[in-house]
Formats: sequence, structure tokens, C-alpha cells
Amino acid sequence: MSLHHNQPKGLFLLFFVEMWERFSYYGMRALLVLYMVKYLMFSTEKAGRIYGWYTGLVYLTPLLGGYIADRYLGQRKCIIIGAVLMALGHFAMAFPSLPFFFSALGLLILGNGFFKPNISTVVGSLYEPNDPRRDAGFTIFYMGINLGALFSPLVCGTLGEKVGWHYGFGAAGVGMLMGLAMYLWGQKALLGDKCMKPAFIHGNRIEDKPLTHIEKQRIAVIFIMAFFVIFFWAAFEQAGSSLTLFADRETNRALSLFGYSWEMPASFFQAVNPLFILILAPFFSKLWVRLGEAQKEPPSPIKFVWGLGLLAVGFVVMIAAAAVYQQSGPVSVMWLMAAYFFHTMGELCLSPVGLSLVTKLAPAKFVSLLMGTWFLANFAANFVGGFFAGNYDAMNHTLFYMIPTGTAVGAGLLLLALTPQLRKWMHGVH
Repeated sequence: MSLHHNQPKGLFLLFFVEMWERFSYYGMRALLVLYMVKYLMFSTEKAGRIYGWYTGLVYLTPLLGGYIADRYLGQRKCIIIGAVLMALGHFAMAFPSLPFFFSALGLLILGNGFFKPNISTVVGSLYEPNDPRRDAGFTIFYMGINLGALFSPLVCGTLGEKVGWHYGFGAAGVGMLMGLAMYLWGQKALLGDKCMKPAFIHGNRIEDKPLTHIEKQRIAVIFIMAFFVIFFWAAFEQAGSSLTLFADRETNRALSLFGYSWEMPASFFQAVNPLFILILAPFFSKLWVRLGEAQKEPPSPIKFVWGLGLLAVGFVVMIAAAAVYQQSGPVSVMWLMAAYFFHTMGELCLSPVGLSLVTKLAPAKFVSLLMGTWFLANFAANFVGGFFAGNYDAMNHTLFYMIPTGTAVGAGLLLLALTPQLRKWMHGVH
């Protein structure tokens, strides 16, 4: 069966809306640290701290956005509000002043809070509770995320580093407007009345019904799994900070082909992960289907363990790359390519699986709120990861990359030990 077999039409609208939103987010993120260090002349430590706060807070505000959607506005209105705020934020980045810079970060953080948990919830609403197409649908949606993330560093990174920083940020704003326009054009025809109203409506049975024992245990699983997500993303998000600095300073980016020489912008490495996602996601989707047909598909906690293990392998590659640099200077681009390859495989075992799992475990009246809670783990992870990246210049880089390797291995082993109990609390959800 093909990956897109009989998927709801609304999924493909959400695919392209999310693609443009992620184009804007990752285009801006690819430039952020380099812009602060090279244009605003911030120290590496200060830039790392700001990057950590920004990438952390964009995952804190979804808790607020999910609550407002569930209680007051519904997911569809919140998506529009979030898209407008983020477009304004990206265009504000195009103005070369510190007040505009920090105001832009604030708009982007707030807008993401309205947008991010609610578009994932709308994807989940396209399927009945036991619909076997759900995981494949989230894999398609995740490919949309990474299609946008693939092209944004190439477009925004080239404009920002080669033409002017503010052209790169402006291109990110145009991408967000494209996503908003597509959503406004297609939502009524392709989504119908799904998620138009909040789950909490006065007199609605959903509001009055107390949580059952099974629902409470399933919610507990969401929180426990979110805890382990922190360890994954704190290490993974070095891609936008310490790994970008490694690409800029310690990697030989000079390429020569048919007598033409060209130095690859450091921001281009931000496109490697989404490129690998687009190549590998269909394989992983088919792998889960084949294992399921053979009654051998691992439960979600075990997939998370695989993800943490593969992440650790990627950082072992970086330990070796840092050691080579210390011995002989700038290293081949293949070191970073190999690290991103393992990181991407780990991501595919964890991230789309986690999004799907939340929509399966969460009670109807708390879906957006619990999706926001899921992203709250990313807040903690990005804050920790940014704080850690701020020590990049002060530490031996071989030792620096040993730390995320060790935390990923430790978290994976602990989750493996907890898996039997988690499976009991999931009550049949795989």
C-alpha cells in the first residue's frame, strides 16, 4: 500500500501549510546564530544563550495556545492568529535594529504558540480513533515539515549570507504569508467543520465527563515520554548552534567541480537533516507497516529507545570529527553529513511517532493542551541545549560532544527499563 493511499484530502492542505511555516522557521533559524555573532557582534556565549531562549520559548507558548484553542477559540482560529503573528515577526527581523530584533523574536515566539499545537491537532482530527492510516498520515505531515526545512536554508541562507542578512529574514516572512494564504484558501473546502469550535463548550458532554482511570494512566504515559524527549532534543538541537559553528569554523567547505570553486555557506548544513528526512521517511513508514504485518512492530517506547541510540551514534561521529580537527585542521564535510544521517534516523524513530502517540492517548477535551504539553518538553530541551552550546568555545570539542552522547545512552537505557510498565498504562495503544 502506498504511503498516501486513501488519505483525507485535508491532510495535503495541512502538509503544504506546515511546509511553508517550517520554511519560514528554519530559514530564520539557519541565520540566527550567525547573524548575532557576525552582524550584531554578540559573543558566542551570548548568542548561544539567546538562541536557547528563543528555540525554547517557541515550545513553551504552545501550552498557552493549546489551552486557548481547547477552551475558547478552537484550533482553526488559533492557526490563523499564529500565522499572522509569525509573518509580522519575520518581517520585523528585516529591520536592522536591536528593538526590532527582540520584538521580532517575541512575535515569533507568541505566534508559534498559537500555530504549532493546533495544526498537529487538526491533522489528528482527520482520523477516527482506531484509523490505521493515522501513523502514515503523520509521516506524510512530517515530510511536509522537512520539505520546508530543506529549501529554507538554501534560499534564506544564501540571501542572508551572500546578499544581506535582512533579505534572508524577509524571504522567511514571504514563506509564512504563502502558508497563511493557502490555509485561508483551502480550509473550508478541505477541512469542513473540523476543529472549528473549542472542545470545552458550555453544556457539552466532553466538558462534563470526568477522566477515567485508563485516561489518567495514558496521560501519565504522555508526560513520561515527554521527559525522555527532553534528552533527545537538547542534543539534537545542537544543529542550530554548536554544529553550525563547527560547520563555520572547523569544516572545509570549499568545493571544486569542473574547475569552478565555491565555498558552501555554513547555513547550508541546516538543509542536510530535512533532505535525509525526505529520503528516509518513506522507508521508515514502510518498515513500521511491514513489522506490523509480521506482528513484530515495536511499541512506541522502544522506537524512542532506537531514536536515542541512533542520536548517540551521530555524536560519536562528532567526537571523532573534533579529534581529527585537533590533529590536522578543518575536516571534510562528510563528517557532518554522517552525523546528520544518524541523527535523522533517530528523529524518524521518535518525532512523528510521538506526535501520533499524543493524538492516540490524549482524551478528546485535552488534545491541544496535551499537544502543547508535549512541545513543552522541547522548551526545556532547547533551553538546556542553548545553555550547553554557550560553552562551546570554552570546552575541548571532543569532550563537548561526549556529553550529549552519554546523556542519550543513559536516557535510552532508562526508558528501556520502564517500557513494560508504560505498555501496561497505554492499554492497547501501540
